[in-house]
Amino acid sequence: MEERAAVKRRVVVVGAGNAALCAALAAREEGASVTVLERAPRAERGGNSRFTMAAMRFAYQGIDDLLEVAALTEEEVEASDFGTYPARRFVEDLERTGGGRANPDLVEILVGESRRTLRWMRRQGVEFVPLYAGQAFEVDGKRRFWGGLTLQARGGGPGLVAALERAAEQAGIETRYGCRAVGLCVEEGAVCGVEVEEASVHSVLEADSVVLASGGFEANRDWRRRYLGEGWEKAKVRGSRYNEGCGIRMALEAGAGRAGQWSGCHAVAWDLNAPEVGNLEVRHHYQKHSYPLGIVVNARGERFLDEGADFRNYTYARYGREVLEQPGRFAWQVFDARVAHLLRDEYRKRHATRVEADSLPELAERLEGVDAEAFLRTVGEFNVAVRREVRFDPSFRDGRSTRGLALNKSNWANPIEEPPFEAFAVTCGITFTFGGLSIDRRARVLDEDGRPIPRLFAAGELVGGLFYDNYPGGSGLTAGAVFGRLAGRGAGRFDA
Repeated sequence: MEERAAVKRRVVVVGAGNAALCAALAAREEGASVTVLERAPRAERGGNSRFTMAAMRFAYQGIDDLLEVAALTEEEVEASDFGTYPARRFVEDLERTGGGRANPDLVEILVGESRRTLRWMRRQGVEFVPLYAGQAFEVDGKRRFWGGLTLQARGGGPGLVAALERAAEQAGIETRYGCRAVGLCVEEGAVCGVEVEEASVHSVLEADSVVLASGGFEANRDWRRRYLGEGWEKAKVRGSRYNEGCGIRMALEAGAGRAGQWSGCHAVAWDLNAPEVGNLEVRHHYQKHSYPLGIVVNARGERFLDEGADFRNYTYARYGREVLEQPGRFAWQVFDARVAHLLRDEYRKRHATRVEADSLPELAERLEGVDAEAFLRTVGEFNVAVRREVRFDPSFRDGRSTRGLALNKSNWANPIEEPPFEAFAVTCGITFTFGGLSIDRRARVLDEDGRPIPRLFAAGELVGGLFYDNYPGGSGLTAGAVFGRLAGRGAGRFDA
């Protein structure tokens, strides 16, 4: 045993985003020699993580718990109402958004390890700051947070990846860019290395353990059509063009079992004229997440979803699918001057597909592709149906609804009547897919019979079983970090 413990274990991590780098750092803490394989060139490194706001959901009881994670200033503490987000609510949100289908073991680990993992990330050099943009409204002189989401990594996705990269470099972790993993090497049922292609050269990289953390299959048009359905090949990809499901394929070929909702994905309202794949300069700013403050209409000039069903944290990840199913696969979000000051930052970016008018008939004519007469009728009926006697408050589910419509709005219903009017054209942007590999509580990949495949671990968006149809905003990055850390710890130990 002493002789064996003296041997440094070699761990190969496939991928270089949040989950992968957390795995690499955790494996290095266990004393392993770690190599990270990044298919993308250095300029496009970081997977989907670099495209995000880097908001991270975790359970906390109050300000003391937050201070363990973030270095909040006295001014921020005094001027903010961070509320609480106990573990019970986190579990309830995961169960509610997923229809009770999430793997209870994975839910328990995600929630129970969430704050502990963010504390660990802070020790690695990740700075967390209040997520004021889009997650807090000023109420009675304080910035009140809503929806259980309060912190993000400083610098957003690029800041998160950069901090983890610095930690990896300082820890002596090797990263190989432009190095594509194409297969797993297996001997006597155990994984023993990775087949790679680098500069058109095929080789084998031996390893004692392998961690797969290379994302889902959202950038793979054929897989989207096969698993998500017809029409999904036309969705725009929000993030990395390299997330084609290669890690999933490699594991399946090695006998891994499937888990999760292969027909489901995280998809949002995305600017109609955004590029086909993610743009690292614009990143998440193509999103349009202030729809709870207005109405959304399709080409027929009709509303087709309850814009105020819940906080956007709990609806935005499934509303992209709703838009994709509309005629022409587009919609317009419409707001009046009453809420213009509450719109998120992305609505003021120069690339936003936007029209403005001083009257509703003028606006109707400017909504390209929309039946103008039907739109005016929809707005008129909506305005009459608003329960104006109920006070509007965007910081909680205010119950200011409509009544008498075939499709009522449940909260934050304001009549569209105060000029100038603004509208923003959106389509569907796919973020990541929900179907993936089966893992256990220790992030070990399971085979089709539910048995761990020796020396193979997985984390991040290629893991299935946590999210179904929808998800609570900010829980994806947290899940990647939690299970990435667990995967790295297991891979770095000889008892894995």
